[in-house]
This record gives sequence, structure tokens and C-alpha cells, in this order.
Amino acid sequence: MSDRDFPYSIWPTGPQFLISLTNSKSLFLSFSIRYLNTFSCSGSVSQSVCMDSLGILITRPLFPYLEQQLLRRGCCLFRLYDSPEDRRIQFLRENSGSIRAVIGNTFVEVDAAMIDALPELKIVASFSVGLDMVDLQKCEERGIRVTNTPDVLTDDVADLAVGLAMAVLRRIPSADLFVRSNGWKNGDFTLTTKFSGKRVGILGLGRIGLSIAKRVESFNCPIHYHSRSIKPFSNYTYHSNPLLLASNSDILIISCSLTAQTRHIVNRAVIDALGPHGILINIGRGAHVDEAELVKALREGRIGGAGLDVFEDEPNVREELVGLDNVVLTPHVGSDTVETSREMADLVVGNLEAWVLNEPLLTPVV
Repeated sequence: MSDRDFPYSIWPTGPQFLISLTNSKSLFLSFSIRYLNTFSCSGSVSQSVCMDSLGILITRPLFPYLEQQLLRRGCCLFRLYDSPEDRRIQFLRENSGSIRAVIGNTFVEVDAAMIDALPELKIVASFSVGLDMVDLQKCEERGIRVTNTPDVLTDDVADLAVGLAMAVLRRIPSADLFVRSNGWKNGDFTLTTKFSGKRVGILGLGRIGLSIAKRVESFNCPIHYHSRSIKPFSNYTYHSNPLLLASNSDILIISCSLTAQTRHIVNRAVIDALGPHGILINIGRGAHVDEAELVKALREGRIGGAGLDVFEDEPNVREELVGLDNVVLTPHVGSDTVETSREMADLVVGNLEAWVLNEPLLTPVV
């Protein structure tokens, strides 16, 4: 007789008694009482906190894994996006007594009007690191907690910044189209510009900015930066304003937070300082750049090219940008990998669980 002859284990719901039959010579009964954090609200065993009937407002479709985790814990999801736009305030009012949490994102504002319509709102758990879509002052006034998802998305966003720079300089999308359209049969593709050794200017040397710097150092790129304070990196050159930074950069990468002070921080003067061979990369927020001025500069040849993951009026993108072959466009996907999205979702759920248990939040902002 072997272990396989008696592969029995009994796991009742509740404190668990494990009955194991091991082999013919040794038959014993062992009781193992294991503490379960809770049961899922559907009655199945779960190692997670039960948030039975916690009303959560969802303003746009969630990453499926995140929705599954919330439903497993018994949360009640109120899907604002299922309501016509002209009825959304009414939807909020009709469900205001039940909604105590909002999942924030980079597309729909949690503004004063929404907050005022939700008198029972206690926490905004943002599925992003940026908080420009949340009225933080209003939340603070109301005593509403706010969390975000820092750190876990840093690598992905930095990777995309470098990828966009390479795609613009080496014209990778155009080269791909050249092959697919059989253009290669008629001659060679045009010469492009190298990435290695270019002076890289980083506007905002925070977590993401520093991660970008570490990556491009391996390409022998001198690092220049502008930030709110001088950083302790002697091999990086600090510039006191964006204009000076652009003047000393071949590639300018925007990675700062969006605030009232940084809105249109890249204006006509900064674009012109970057020059006709310069490349602008934006993985921050669309409103960091005066988009109308950028379009003019690209069309007039006052700047060499741009790689944009974010736009002023997402998901609407200016037709002028779409028609330019010296621009690479991506649909705000800086952190959109399966691995990072799961980590972000876990942080959102972890913050909500901490709030339910009245424990310290994992990544508090307010």
C-alpha cells in the first residue's frame, strides 16, 4: 500500500481537521487546526478578508483579475459606465447610500461633483500612481482616504519610455510597415538615427525618471535632468528649469507628476529649445505638453519627432498627430502588462482590505 492508495484529506469549512492516511505500516489520525483569515462571502474558503456588501463605484471597466478579486470578497460593484452620460449624476444619487469606495483610474475624474453626490464615500483606491484625476483637496476636507499604486509600475513605464525613444529614432513602426507593404522589394529602407550616446534629458527624476536614467546609462547616454530638487547623483547634470534642460538634450523625456505648476510645462519655448533634431517622449500626462504647439513644431520641422503614450484629451487623439510619420503613438499603456496590472490590482484590494479592518493603509496619499 502506498500514499496513493489513500489520497484523502478532509477540509471542512471553518477550523480545519486534516485526516491523513499515510501508508500500510503507519496509520494515524492527525488533527491540524488552521486559522482562516475569513471565508469568502459566497461560502467558499478564501485566504482574504471578506468585504461583504462593500459598495464600490467602478467608473470604467476593470482589469478582469481585479474585478474577480473584489467579487470573491463579496463586494457590490456599481458600474457607472453602464449608465448613459446624461444619467450618471442620477445614478450616483440613486446609489449614494450604498457606495463607500471608488476605484480611481486615469480616465474618469473623481471630482468635487462626484464626491458631493456620494455622502457615504470613505475611500478612493486609485488603480494608478498618478492622482491628477482625484480631487485630493476635496477628499481631505471630507476625510476621505486616498491610495494609489506606486513602485509596482515603475519598471514598465520606464521600459516604454526607452522603447518609444528607440522607436522614434530608428523609425521602427515605419520599418515594419515598409516590410509588410513589400516596399523592401523596391529598395532599401531609409537611414535612421542612433540612440546610443544621445544626451537624455529627464523632466522629473522621481521613481520613474530615475529608472529611465538607469536604463539609458547602459547605452552610454549622458543624463541631464530638471526636478524640484537636486538629486545626489554626481554623474547626472542638473538644470534649474525645463528650458535649460531642453537646450542640453537630444531626447527630452517627461516623467513628472501633473500639477497646476507642471501643466504645459513643455511649451513652444521648450520645444524650440529642443530643436529640429530633438525628440520628445511623454509617458507622464498629456497635459504636460502644449499639444497644439507640438503639432505645429512637428509639421514645421522645428522638432525632430515625438513618442507619445499620453494625450491631452484621451482617448481622443489629434488627427494631425495620426498623420505624421515622425511620431510614434501608444494608447496610454505605460503600465499595461499582465504582471504589473496584477500587482496594481493586489495593491488596490490590499488597501481596501486594510481600510475595512481599520488597519494602516498600504500606500496612503490622503
